[in-house]
Amino acid sequence: MAVKVHVDRLSMAFAAEGGDVLQALCDIDLAIASGRFVSLLGPSGCGKSTLFNIIAGLLQPTQGRILIDGEDATGTIGRVGYMLQKDLLLNWRTVLDNVILGMELKGVSRREARRRALPLLRKHGLEGFEHLYPNVLSGGMRQRAALFRTLLCDTDVILLDEPFAALDAQTRGQMQEWLLGLWADFGKTVVFVTHDVDEAIYLSDEIHVMSTRPGRVLETVAVDLPRPRQRGTVLSGAFTAVKERCLALLSEPAREAA
Repeated sequence: MAVKVHVDRLSMAFAAEGGDVLQALCDIDLAIASGRFVSLLGPSGCGKSTLFNIIAGLLQPTQGRILIDGEDATGTIGRVGYMLQKDLLLNWRTVLDNVILGMELKGVSRREARRRALPLLRKHGLEGFEHLYPNVLSGGMRQRAALFRTLLCDTDVILLDEPFAALDAQTRGQMQEWLLGLWADFGKTVVFVTHDVDEAIYLSDEIHVMSTRPGRVLETVAVDLPRPRQRGTVLSGAFTAVKERCLALLSEPAREAA
């Protein structure tokens, strides 16, 4: 399977007060295959969001580079779709017009963008919400609209930074299943940040477990569970084995510190 995104020996340091240097990421090397769903799992402050900002071209790394389809995309904006934890919907635009924003920014006319988006909204559970404004939507519906906006940006790679963290457990589970359906239909390469081990396993083909700062990849854990995933998956022996391995890796920095 072809490599879609290659994080090539990437490190990132920031200047701190007093002339000190804060090392955020250290020698990260990741190869993410086309069409895969992968998760970054690690403690708070380990540099997951910094890594996303570098992949998205918003930050220039101290060393290393980002390759997309084998081309150097370091510091290049627009090569990936990027969704933050907050939905950032525009309150003066309807759901439909929020969803098509990325297409409009790429030069697609509003009429054509609406024509493309409407059948997809109706297929994936947003029928009846197209002409509503964000202020009347539930948290789950807002996240659906924001995810659609990201997917319709016409990029092959989607970065999702804890998109379900603020949702209640029931809504979060529904959104996970909905996201897997979207991923199956759209065929995008998805990189997903989460602190939730169960969520990472349920969604992913593999999980890159990161250390405490400076963030580095401790291990890539394969998730060998059949698709489509069922909620009963979390009771399986294979699920438990992956979870135990991830938890063991996440506890390693704490043991080292002690």
